[in-house]
Amino acid sequence: MYKQNAEARIKALADKKDWNILAFETSCDDTSVSIVRNGRQVLSGCISSQIEIHNTFGGVVPEVASRKHIENIGLVLDEAMRQAGMDYGDIDAVASTYGPGLVGALLVGLNAAKSVSLSLGVPFVGVNHMEAHVCANYISSPKLEPPFLCLVVSGGHTQIVAVNSYSDYKILGQTLDDAAGEAFDKISRELGLGYPGGPYIQRAAEGGDPKAIPFPKARIKTNELDFSFSGLKTSVLNYIHNNKDINVNDVAASFQYTAVSDLVSKTMLAAEKYGYKKIALAGGVAANRLLREMLGAQASKRKKELFVPEFEFCTDNASMVACAAYYKLKRGLYDDLSMNANPALEIGEV
Repeated sequence: MYKQNAEARIKALADKKDWNILAFETSCDDTSVSIVRNGRQVLSGCISSQIEIHNTFGGVVPEVASRKHIENIGLVLDEAMRQAGMDYGDIDAVASTYGPGLVGALLVGLNAAKSVSLSLGVPFVGVNHMEAHVCANYISSPKLEPPFLCLVVSGGHTQIVAVNSYSDYKILGQTLDDAAGEAFDKISRELGLGYPGGPYIQRAAEGGDPKAIPFPKARIKTNELDFSFSGLKTSVLNYIHNNKDINVNDVAASFQYTAVSDLVSKTMLAAEKYGYKKIALAGGVAANRLLREMLGAQASKRKKELFVPEFEFCTDNASMVACAAYYKLKRGLYDDLSMNANPALEIGEV
């Protein structure tokens, strides 16, 4: 019955001007529900953050995150519907992230989305979380269209992605070990600053000298577009442990400058090598001001156009999930309710 209803609704959407998509995002520690019209117009976007809870532990505790999602998801859904001023009859499709992420957390949003989809008789769409981060740029920059190059930088991923169409993603380079955001978190924790590390490192770096400590960049022999942050992380940790009197601001500034300059240089190298004239940023680390400034300066110097998401769409949010689902639906695609969570899902993977 679900398949028949979904296919009928997909056909009906072809004659409908506005598509309202209800989306859930619970891949990590933020419970988010949004309603987005036609992929780019956000009608509501609600997030319940768990930062204060996980800050106590210095990082996300998966079991705690899953439990809080269960507690919060109904309330966040109600608020999203209220903010949009909609009834459930106005919803044309329901979407949810199904990977990558924490498996227990993913299952909460996934099962909520399936339940709503089944009860409304509308298509369900499973969304790749990393592809959704790329799609956040479509919301912030309505005129952006593929093809373009995207630097995706988060707590779990660091990738240079060729976005050749709304459905064609190819990884050109990626981290071989730690993600950039993960390194920020670990250094911040070691400096006693807080979690998540990005905002704390950025704040501390404002009072420091980015050239004070010459931390090393990794040299990758296999693929010049790949990254490695484990060596940089270890170098910073060794510096902290081997020096009694350290200037926290200088350490933060020097670490941030080294990590960001590596991200920028390889992104620009990829843009030049493959001839992309448009570059986009995505992921939680895309909120870093130094990264935005340095990438913007280099893009301008090389006559490239840079697109960056608004700060609210850098971190995990359901609006980007709805956007990704829209372009999947436009191709007549939807998913079966048997879809399971895939915590190790790669960008471009079906």
